[in-house]
Amino acid sequence: MSADRQDPTTAPQETDSGPTTASRLGRTALLLLTAVVVGAVVSIVGLKAIETVNWPAFNSSNVTRSLTTAGQVLAIAVLVVVALLYRYGKGRVFIPFLSAAAMSAFVTVTIGMPLGATRLYLFGLSVDQEFRTEYLTRMTSSPHLADMTYPDLPPYYPAGWFWWGGRFANLLGQPGWEAYKPWAIVSMAVAAAVGIILFNRMFGADRGVALGLAVTTMALLYASPEPYAAILVIIGVPMMIVLTYALRGRTRAADGPAGPLRGATSWPAVVGAGVFLGISAATYTLYTGLFALTAILLACYFLAQGWIAATNKATPTRTVKAHRREIMVAVAGRLVSVGVIAGGIALLVWAPYLLKRLSSAPASGGTAEHYLPERGAVFPLPMFGVNLVGAITMIGLLWILLRFRTRTVAVAMGATVITVYLFCLLSMLMTAMGTTLLSFRLEPILVCALAAAGVFGVVDIGRWAVGRFGDVRVVVGAVAVLAAIAAAQSIPGHLGTEITTAYTDTDGYGKRADARPAGTESYFAEIDKLIGEQTGRPPTDNVVLTADFGFLSIYPYWGFQGLTSHYANPLAEFDKRAAAIARWAKSEDADQLVGHLDESPWKAPNVFLFRYSSDGYSLRLAEDVYPNDPNVKRYTVTFDPSVFDDPRFEVTEVGPFVLVVRK
Repeated sequence: MSADRQDPTTAPQETDSGPTTASRLGRTALLLLTAVVVGAVVSIVGLKAIETVNWPAFNSSNVTRSLTTAGQVLAIAVLVVVALLYRYGKGRVFIPFLSAAAMSAFVTVTIGMPLGATRLYLFGLSVDQEFRTEYLTRMTSSPHLADMTYPDLPPYYPAGWFWWGGRFANLLGQPGWEAYKPWAIVSMAVAAAVGIILFNRMFGADRGVALGLAVTTMALLYASPEPYAAILVIIGVPMMIVLTYALRGRTRAADGPAGPLRGATSWPAVVGAGVFLGISAATYTLYTGLFALTAILLACYFLAQGWIAATNKATPTRTVKAHRREIMVAVAGRLVSVGVIAGGIALLVWAPYLLKRLSSAPASGGTAEHYLPERGAVFPLPMFGVNLVGAITMIGLLWILLRFRTRTVAVAMGATVITVYLFCLLSMLMTAMGTTLLSFRLEPILVCALAAAGVFGVVDIGRWAVGRFGDVRVVVGAVAVLAAIAAAQSIPGHLGTEITTAYTDTDGYGKRADARPAGTESYFAEIDKLIGEQTGRPPTDNVVLTADFGFLSIYPYWGFQGLTSHYANPLAEFDKRAAAIARWAKSEDADQLVGHLDESPWKAPNVFLFRYSSDGYSLRLAEDVYPNDPNVKRYTVTFDPSVFDDPRFEVTEVGPFVLVVRK
C-alpha cells in the first residue's frame, strides 16, 4: 500500500522490488497485526468489564441503552482526536493505536452493552441463530472440520469463522453456545480495527476515520445479526479498492489499465486481494460470489477501457493491436492470479466437501437457495430513504456517478454497487427456474459501499463550501460528527427485536436473562445428564433424533435430521431421511423399529428426544414449501409409545419431553 494521504491506486512510480515498497509493505503488515491485537484486547477487556455489573434487561430498562450511547460518543470523540492529530501532524505514532482502539471499542459498546445482561447474542437461540450456534458448538467440540449436525460428513457451509470461534471458546473454557456472543463481538471489533487501518493507510487518518466509522456503523445496522457477514462487509469495502488496483495495475483511474503483466502489476495488491477473497470463500459463499463477480466486472471494464485507449497509446514501435494484446494479457493474468490465490485458501475449508461430491456420493434434499422474502423481490434502494442512511447513500451514489472516470475509489464502489444490482436481477430471474440467489442478503454491502462513497462526497461538498463561504470547516466537521452520533445511537433501536429475543430465549444454563420463567429448554441439562448416564458415552458419540434443535445448539450431540432442508448438507439427503423417519413412525412393534434402524443407510440414532402428546411421542419436523413465503411448513410425526415398551429401549419422561435411549 502507498503512503498516508495518497490513494494507493494512483502510484504509477511505485516498484514492487525497491526498498521503499518493501518498507511500506512491512509497515502495513505491522499496522494490520497491531489492529488485530489492539482490537481483540480492547474488545475482550470491554466485554469483561461489562460482565462485572449486574445490568437490568434491555427490554425492561433504558439503562444499557443510555450507557451504549455514552460509550459511542466517547469512541467517536477519540476518532475526532485522531483526525485532528493527523491533520496537524501531531502524535502520529499513536494514531494507529488510537484508531484501532476507538473503532473496536465502538463495536464493543454498540453491541456488547445492550446485551450486557444476557449470555446470548442477537436473536438468542432462535431463527437462524439456532443453527449458527449449533455450528459453533460443533467446532468447539473438536478442531476437525465436520458438518454441524450430521455425523461422518464434511461441512457444506464454510467453517472458517466457526472454526476460529471454536478455538476462541476453547481458549476461554466456555461451551460453544456461551462463547458465541463474545466471539461475534470480538471478531467484528477486530474487523473494524483492521478496516480503519486499511482506510488510514490509503487515504490518511483524517478521511480514514470517517470512512471506517461510516462503514462500521452501516455494517452493524444491517449485518450484525450475521456476524461473519459483518466482518466481510467491514473489511470488504476497503479491499474492493485494493482489488481494483490489483486488476488495473500501476496507473491512475483516468489512464486506464497498465501493462505489461510483469512490469506494471502491483503484486502485493494482487496477493492481498487474493488472500481476502480466499478468506471470504472460507467464511461465506454468497459474499464470495459477489466479490468474485465484482472482480470479473472490473476486469471487463478495464479490458474495454484499455481497448478504447489503445489507439491513443500507439507508437511507431508498438501497434494498436500489440497494445491491446498487452492489456488483455495483463488484466487477465492479474485476475487469474487473484483467483488462484483465493482458490488455494478456499480449499483449506472446501476440499473435504468437494472431494466427497467428486466421489459420486449421493446428495439430495439441500434447498439453501429456496427462500424469497419480499425484500428479495425488489431492488434495494436505500438512497431514497428519508433518513441519515438515505442521505449518505444518495450522496455516495451521486459522487460515484460524477467521479468514476477520475477516482479509483469511485470505480471500486461503483463496480460493487453495479454487481449487487446485477446479482439482484439474476436472483429475480432465477425464480422462474425454481430457485434464487438470496440477493436480499447483499443489502449490507450495498449500503456500506455507498456510505463509503458518501464520505468522499461529503469531503467534496466541504471543499466546495469552503470555496463558496470561506473557512467553514468547523461547521462541516461538527455537522458530520453529530450525524455520526445520530446514526450510531440508532443502532440499538434498529436491532430492538434481535436484542429482546436474546433476553427472552432460555440459555444453555436454563435461564432467561430478563429473569422471567424459563422455557422448556430448562430441562435440557437434566436430559443431557440422563443421556450420559444411560449411554455411558460423551455427546459426540451419540446420534439424537429430535425436533428440539436448541438441544443440539447447546450440546455437541450429532443429529439424525437437521433443522430444515435450507440449512442441511446436500450429502445428508434431508428428503430421504425425512421419509425414513415417517416410515419408522409407522412401526408396529419394537422388532420392526429396530429392523428399520439397523437397515438405515445412515448412522441411526441411538437417542430419541420426543415431545409428549396425547397421541404418542411426537416430533414436529419441517419441509420446504418454496416458493411460498414463509418457505417452511411444519408437520408432526408421532410414534406409538408401545413400540418402545421393550428391554432394548429405556424411556424417561422429563417435563414435556420423552427421552428414549436404545441400549
